[in-house]
Amino acid sequence: MFEIQPMNAQVYRRQTRRSTVIIALMFLVLAMVLSTAAVALFGEPGGDNLRFNVGGVFAGLLLMAALIRGKFRTQEWMAPAVYGWQLKRSLMSITNVMHQVTAAVEKGDPSAMKLLRFYHLGLSQMHQLDGNSSDHSQLTREMDQHKARMEMLGIETEQTQLNPAWLEAVKQIPL
Repeated sequence: MFEIQPMNAQVYRRQTRRSTVIIALMFLVLAMVLSTAAVALFGEPGGDNLRFNVGGVFAGLLLMAALIRGKFRTQEWMAPAVYGWQLKRSLMSITNVMHQVTAAVEKGDPSAMKLLRFYHLGLSQMHQLDGNSSDHSQLTREMDQHKARMEMLGIETEQTQLNPAWLEAVKQIPL
């Protein structure tokens, strides 16, 4: 279950840039070392060693992916990037069923209303973290209207956790 956490946008952007640079530099070094090693072990002096260079880069990519998923993902310096990725994944899981969400919200379904509120809060934070203020004004108007409707129906508006059961409930509603 994903939960929206308060986060300073400037700190988030600085830390994600830092982790991106670290990952890119590590990939560059791995790719160069593995390509050089592949050419040294399997290549021919003065021959066409492109396949060994490409193979070294590909091996570097696979190794880097394994390191990110296995080791780096849990490191403190990667936490903001992992959080951003999880937030975007959570939002995408709702976007994929948005037509069902909006139809269910129109019918007053509480799960759909909570899901849409989480979506609004998460999207608002993503805009803030990414520094995207252009879409924020329209979103704010939609958020306020939806929040008012939830309050009128007596539904809690602080929906900072994505409950997977809401998604499943919305998927079961016929259109």
